[in-house]
Amino acid sequence: MNRPSLVSCEGVVATDQQDDFTLIFLPAALSGCRRVAGDSLDDLFCLSTITPRGQREMSIFGKDEAAIQKFAATMPVPEFRKGSFTKPGPLNFAKVAIVTTAALHREGADGFELGDSDYHYETLPRQARDLALGHHSVNFDRGGFAADINVVYPIDRLHEMTEDGIIGSVAENHYAFAGNQSETVSEIRLDSGPLCAEEMLSEGVDVVILTGT
Repeated sequence: MNRPSLVSCEGVVATDQQDDFTLIFLPAALSGCRRVAGDSLDDLFCLSTITPRGQREMSIFGKDEAAIQKFAATMPVPEFRKGSFTKPGPLNFAKVAIVTTAALHREGADGFELGDSDYHYETLPRQARDLALGHHSVNFDRGGFAADINVVYPIDRLHEMTEDGIIGSVAENHYAFAGNQSETVSEIRLDSGPLCAEEMLSEGVDVVILTGT
C-alpha cells in the first residue's frame, strides 16, 4: 500500500500513526513546510482548522482510497427497529422544504463551530440568498456553490417547479445542519433532528429534499 508523502516543518505539535496513513499536525500553513518524500504534492491531503487562540493547524495525510474505505467500514451504522411510514399526497399540492448538511448560514451570522460537536441547525427563510457555506474543512471544492447556490440549496428550482405546477408550494423556511457529526449522529437523531421536524410539521411541510455539500 502506498505511503503518503511526508513533510518537514518547524513546530510539529503531534503525529498519529494509523494503520494505513499518518496524521501530522502543524501550527503553520503548507507554505511553511518542505516536502521530504513522495513524488508529488498531489499525494498530500490537507485539513485546516483554527484553534481557540486563532492559530491555524494543518493535518496532512495520504489520499489513499483503500485506507479511507477501510476506516469507513469500521464506523458503526445505526439500526432502527422500525421506520415511520407516511403516505404522501399529490405532489402538485405538496409544500416542499429543503434540509441540507452543507452547514449553510446567513452571512454575518455565527454559523457552525469546529469539530463534530455542533449539532444545531440554522433556519433559512425562503427569500434569503445571502448564504455562506459554513464547513471549516478545505477538503472539498466550493466552486460550485460559489457559482450557483442551487448546486447545494436548490431553492430557485423549487420556485420554478411551483410556477410550473409540479409542486404545490415552497416552504417558508428551510434548514441546514453541519454534516461533520459524531459517528452515531445521536445528537441529531435524538435532539435537534426531531425539533427541526416539529418545526416543519407546524409549517405544514409535506415533502423534504435532503441535500449534502
